[in-house]
Amino acid sequence: MTITNEVPTAVHIGADELPFVDIGDGSKLKVLQVKEREGLWIVENIFQAGYEVQKHRHTGPVYAYTTSGAWKYKEYPYVNRAGSFLYEPANSVHTLQCIEDDTHVWFQIYGANLNLDENGNVESVVDGALTLAGYYALCEAEGLPRPNVLVA
Repeated sequence: MTITNEVPTAVHIGADELPFVDIGDGSKLKVLQVKEREGLWIVENIFQAGYEVQKHRHTGPVYAYTTSGAWKYKEYPYVNRAGSFLYEPANSVHTLQCIEDDTHVWFQIYGANLNLDENGNVESVVDGALTLAGYYALCEAEGLPRPNVLVA
């Protein structure tokens, strides 16, 4: 019997190794990691004031950390500013609204976003695999090489 003591190594992605792509109204997206089997997707956004994400429900928990700017949920009174950490439990429902330009937010998401219509019905579903495919397509449309997203 052979015993190996292989130790996993850390993976580093430099700040400029993955591009941001335009997602509308000057707001941007960068996909950092997708682990489809775990339902994990990690993204970074730069939102501009007035950008709004459709009302949605998460099927798993979400962790958000804001490094600049300000954003909120239409349904809640608090504002997320630089240094704010937000935990969203599974099945939470909200509408993200950006209130300051150049708002940087890092999201660690498990499961899917169920996008809701005005009556609370599921209109569409977005998960890590779909987000990654969209990110690759937007990179290609902007003439950027396929980014080396951490995928497992």
